Amino acid sequence: MSSDLLDLTVLQRPDCASMLTTAIEWKGEPSLVPALLAGDGAAAIFTKPSLRTRMSFEAAVASLGGLPISFSAGEVGLGGRETAADIACTVASTLGVLAARVHHHSDLVQMAAAVDIPVINLLSDESHPLQALADLLTCVENWGALSGRKIAYVGDGNNVAVSLARACALTGMTMSCASPPGYEIPPDIIAEVNAESIVLEQLADPLAAVTNADAVYTDVWTSMGQEDESQQRRTAFEGFMVTAELMSHAKPDAIFLHCLPAHRGEEVAADVIDGPQSRVWQQAGNRFHAARVAIAWCLDPSGLIQ
Repeated sequence: MSSDLLDLTVLQRPDCASMLTTAIEWKGEPSLVPALLAGDGAAAIFTKPSLRTRMSFEAAVASLGGLPISFSAGEVGLGGRETAADIACTVASTLGVLAARVHHHSDLVQMAAAVDIPVINLLSDESHPLQALADLLTCVENWGALSGRKIAYVGDGNNVAVSLARACALTGMTMSCASPPGYEIPPDIIAEVNAESIVLEQLADPLAAVTNADAVYTDVWTSMGQEDESQQRRTAFEGFMVTAELMSHAKPDAIFLHCLPAHRGEEVAADVIDGPQSRVWQQAGNRFHAARVAIAWCLDPSGLIQ
């Protein structure tokens, strides 16, 4: 029986562990990748522009033997010309997987409720699960075991931060998030992630968050759709740039992560993102491997559990 992947809350620890193990195996030996989508295809709807997400998802579908078909916002008219449910039903009449990058998470919920084929979140205002899986894969490749490691996230408590926190909860890591007032991770998410033990710590001081971290992560201060807030956000986030000096307070072998695109000289200094501790291109490449294993899990959630 297939499953949707709207956010990481649908995964249990064994699911996450098996997905990471499988992704590494397939990355190391491409001949092991099954043609799960042979004779079928997947639709990807993009109501927001994309580079890494579209490239990685289309490549993942093709790698699994399927036909990737992408649609822009104007082509589908989501919420205008057609409802989310009607679009999903149209896709399900022809293809075996539906993925979407949307402004409103509620659109994904409506799609998933309308069809039996897997619906995958390629990004919404609430979460970015495939990015978080790529982040975890990058960390595994650098460290091996994840349990007990600490990630420091410096910046906006946005969808990327939310999914990263949930990923930490699935793998035994902890996360310290430093954000200016008004830009923190939502309290309900903090309560959800910390339901069993303290995984996520919300702070206001980047230095306190970064101290002794195994990885330092940041994202743009102004995401797509927030352009009218750019100046306000630059003012609010003053002092939150990840610099070499800030990185020096993390562990000596700490890695730097960024989901991209990046604004050098704003949320991160050029000598950090382009320096020896940066793993951003490994992280970007892992978007493909994360998308591929996510599709496989959605098609057969029990199939990856050994």
